Amino acid sequence: MDPATITPSHTTHMEQEGRKVLLESGTLFEDWLKQSIDWSKWPDHLAEAVRYGLLGGGKRLRPVLVLQCCRASGGRDDVALTAGGALELVHCFSLIHDDLPSLDNDELRRGQPTLHVHAGEPMAILAGDLMLAMAFGLLAQAPCDAAVRATLVDELATGTSDMVAGQVYDTLGGLPATLPPVEQVKLVHRKKTGALIRAACRMGGHCAGADDDTIHALTTYGEAMGLMFQIVDDLLDVTQSTDHVGKATGKDADSGKRTYPGVLGIEACQQEVERLRAEAVQALQPLKGATEPLAALAEIMAIRTN
Repeated sequence: MDPATITPSHTTHMEQEGRKVLLESGTLFEDWLKQSIDWSKWPDHLAEAVRYGLLGGGKRLRPVLVLQCCRASGGRDDVALTAGGALELVHCFSLIHDDLPSLDNDELRRGQPTLHVHAGEPMAILAGDLMLAMAFGLLAQAPCDAAVRATLVDELATGTSDMVAGQVYDTLGGLPATLPPVEQVKLVHRKKTGALIRAACRMGGHCAGADDDTIHALTTYGEAMGLMFQIVDDLLDVTQSTDHVGKATGKDADSGKRTYPGVLGIEACQQEVERLRAEAVQALQPLKGATEPLAALAEIMAIRTN
């Protein structure tokens, strides 16, 4: 199916396809992470803490995007699995540190106690540190030529740096005062959440040796997906319960953080989500490989409830 032709009549099919893509590709990464990491290299309690933070569930959206963008660009799964695994290590490290008492002080993640509650704050800090190092160690062993490995390292480093900057904006301030409130929120979201999703899509293309036009298309798709994902997250924070989402809700409003619903209202946010979903799907048109999985992921991310 040409992604540009998706209409409401296809919604049920696309939702089913999106769930299937997430389940099958996510399971592939779950198994790969369990089997490809040599856990014997570290003290048992450190290895257990990393496993708890890495293998404790989650959507696996970012590595799935690496894999599906690689496939849509004509690449091989083995390179994408390594790159996606590295990126998921960075993502999970960021969640562990984000949850720490000195930052968001969250006690629940994916329906389970956060790592600092489970294993103590010192171990949570050190497990996160190790996961960041592990990520770049994995990329150094990616089964591709040196030039591609260097590009993947650069993409992941850039995405990680932008993510950290976004976390600073979100937690410690420093946003340009001249920006209107909605642009301030957009800047935080594009960096804190969007940067790694954008990196995932670009890394998938680079895994396949994609040309500049393909990388541009995947970048546009990834930027729309990243912003849409966080707007939906903001909506869930004000419309869903903690038990349903699996993490604390309502904290952003309580802490005075600017969010999309707070700036635009719920209805305008829903309209923006739909606009970004359509933009993501439209961006897939130039790709020559199978794009329905990526279109389906945009669909399921736009309507998710947790």
